[in-house]
Amino acid sequence: MHQAGFNQYKQQRTFIQMGSILKVVDNSGSKKVMCIQALKGRKGARLGDKVVVSVKEALSGGKVKMEKGEKSKRVYYGVVVRAAMQRGRCDGSEVKFDDNAVVLINKQGEPIGTRVFGPNTHELRKKKHLKILSLAENIV
Repeated sequence: MHQAGFNQYKQQRTFIQMGSILKVVDNSGSKKVMCIQALKGRKGARLGDKVVVSVKEALSGGKVKMEKGEKSKRVYYGVVVRAAMQRGRCDGSEVKFDDNAVVLINKQGEPIGTRVFGPNTHELRKKKHLKILSLAENIV
């Protein structure tokens, strides 16, 4: 009996690169953003890396604004707090998430929102994003 390869249909998890759609997990008012550029590395961004993003979907009345008829003109910086690509830790374990998520920051590196939703990793501590960790409700 012949078995079909189940690995054929397995989703490939790669770096966050130009054109990747990311979920925003803070209360800044934005819901979805698109990655324009990863600020570190040639391949793309991983957990804790800074990215340049443009807002694709936003709530009305938030700190991040989008006017009617505006597709994506607002450009912000963000920090990747969840990534679908697995990352190995020094104790041998690996961490990966179901989605790619980002927290919007200003040019000084401070978060725009005042709350961060969902789990965050302690790798952000190594990248010196302590303010984001202090706002997080759950650290993995």
